Amino acid sequence: MATTEWNRRHILSLEDFTLAEYDIILRTAASFREVLTRRTRKVPTLQGRLITNMFFEPSTRTRSSFELAAKRLSADVLNFAPGTSSLTKGETILDTAKTYLAMGTDMMVVRHKQAGVPQAIAREMERLGTHVGVLNAGDGLHAHPSQALLDLFTICQYFDPDSPRTELLKGKKIAIVGDIVHSRVARSNLWSLMASGAEVHLAAPPTLIPKQFLEAFRSNSGSLSIHWQIEPALDNADIVMTLRLQKERMGEHLLPSLREYHQGFGITRDRLALCQSHVRIMHPGPVNRGVELSSEVMDDERISLVQAQVTSGLAVRMALLYLMGGGKGP
Repeated sequence: MATTEWNRRHILSLEDFTLAEYDIILRTAASFREVLTRRTRKVPTLQGRLITNMFFEPSTRTRSSFELAAKRLSADVLNFAPGTSSLTKGETILDTAKTYLAMGTDMMVVRHKQAGVPQAIAREMERLGTHVGVLNAGDGLHAHPSQALLDLFTICQYFDPDSPRTELLKGKKIAIVGDIVHSRVARSNLWSLMASGAEVHLAAPPTLIPKQFLEAFRSNSGSLSIHWQIEPALDNADIVMTLRLQKERMGEHLLPSLREYHQGFGITRDRLALCQSHVRIMHPGPVNRGVELSSEVMDDERISLVQAQVTSGLAVRMALLYLMGGGKGP
């Protein structure tokens, strides 16, 4: 498993990723996916390395996935807890990062509710002349690259389990439905899916789709369409990606009610009849059952890739840590 084509120290956004880089990640993740099926699931690729998970906002799937990925690669792991840290005493985020640097950290996985925090830490590490890599695990409404990459891997592996690659998405219709305005996942997915040549269709009420989406992604090789009704987006879709309706933001009065949202944009078995017969459903989690997805669709293993996304997440995050760490092959 060579890393000669990989030269990124940080993974902060997918905006400038190349198709070659996406395919390196897919190939590497496929190798680690195979490792995870073995009786011994631990490999010594990052033995002796120290990875710090700096999560400044709550997370279950992403944090657990990164921690387990690091341990599967035999790295040592430090988990940062903001509630019990010196931040409560007035310490700055950059000083906290430098404290972990002084402990010998090799990589930092950073999640923060404000956009730009991982980038600021990466700039500070470079200013200090270190070789520490920073991986963005979600920042504000900006980006969530590892989620988009695991989504990409999940889709490509569905179309070809033995050889997941970006060319499989060329011409495929992918519908993204839900709270797009507040979704860093949607933004990162648009970069990867459109770069792969997919035809992406966004569907949501007008209050949940930013007008600038078309402008920001116009230069990509794929196509992007916006719909304020769900039916055109689902028509002949190959993949339907649903997004969590963020209830904590309903105070902004963006929607009349959750019930009305489900009536207009919820994914049900009847609505899936508009899609291709092989359609598959995805969701980054956590799912609001009866809002974004009906329980009947969510629990149908014949069409739901939600659990596959969780499994793919471990392999993809192992691949990202491996590539950033320049480890030897498993």
